[in-house]
Amino acid sequence: MTSSKPAIAVGVEEEFHIVDSGTRHLVSRSGALLDKLPKERFTQELQRSAVEANSKPFTSLEDLARDLVALRGTLTDVADGLGVGIVAAGSVPLGDADTMKVSPDPRYEQMLDDYQLLTREQLICGTQVHAEVADRDLAVLVSHLVTPWLPPLLALSCSSPYWLGADTGYASYRTMVWQRWPTSGPMGRYGSAADYERMVDDLVRSGVISDPGMIYFDVRPSAHVPTVELRVCDACPRVDDIVLIAGLFRALVARELEHARRDPEREVQLEPVRAAAWQAARSGLEGELVDPREGTPAPAGEVVLRLVDDLRPYLEEAGDWDLVSGLAREALARGSSAERQRRVLDRRGRMEDVVDFLVAETRAGTAALKAGA
Repeated sequence: MTSSKPAIAVGVEEEFHIVDSGTRHLVSRSGALLDKLPKERFTQELQRSAVEANSKPFTSLEDLARDLVALRGTLTDVADGLGVGIVAAGSVPLGDADTMKVSPDPRYEQMLDDYQLLTREQLICGTQVHAEVADRDLAVLVSHLVTPWLPPLLALSCSSPYWLGADTGYASYRTMVWQRWPTSGPMGRYGSAADYERMVDDLVRSGVISDPGMIYFDVRPSAHVPTVELRVCDACPRVDDIVLIAGLFRALVARELEHARRDPEREVQLEPVRAAAWQAARSGLEGELVDPREGTPAPAGEVVLRLVDDLRPYLEEAGDWDLVSGLAREALARGSSAERQRRVLDRRGRMEDVVDFLVAETRAGTAALKAGA
């Protein structure tokens, strides 16, 4: 389908763990890495055991994939020279929260003082997808309206079954860690950007959070660029999974922009969304998800493919249908990263093998898109 409307630009922030190549444990080496990386594309995270890479915005998913693969190549090349490995996953199996350090930044040091164990245990990484929405009022409304459709996107990203050496029983334990922050979860409805900003100001004034950057909703209007920002997903070992999620999120935003213009008073009940997100974090792609339309359980594959089909007009409009529908089928066929990690552990019972597997998948970056990178 050819559209007269320009496609919504999308960009990605990827967070990566740093592991020692010998012990396979998390290590606080971000400073050494960042000293050798381009400052305009890489930045520090809360923990020194992680770094963040920032793509450019693109209207083409293929161009986005090429940029993400290039960023990973730059990062892994530098890491190789320092004797560390890079892992794109919600969590890594081996680490010790007591030995980790926050990055040398007054804001992060204040967070450590304010939130204590919650900050020390923030040993998690996510994938954030930005979709361009220039109108701030619409960005606020769309951030609320897309919430029922996010649990399937979380399920596609689930990559954190292990936490500090133990199997948690969850596909995304990162979600459980993240939900402890006072401003996490789905975003409520605000009538305008001004209403939203007043809420943020009230939270800062309360002293519970220190600045607007600590608004950690599953989706939020970005504080620094004109986008709607998806924040619910784990970091993904495979770039093609990120591209799949970015394509679906862009289509969701395009659809909800239409809905917002037609019915600006519509409101989403958040309690079912929270329950559905918990279910997605629990079972990933291997169990049942809550169907966003029916509110009833269904096999994860059915829910994901129904979402893809529902979004077909918007995927076609952006020229994404063939790519995204193909990536969705491949993702379901191979299963979640969480399940792949468990299969690796089952072979020899060694968490070190899981870390090696994640380092290798992160390095490869992609299968379906590598030839075009």
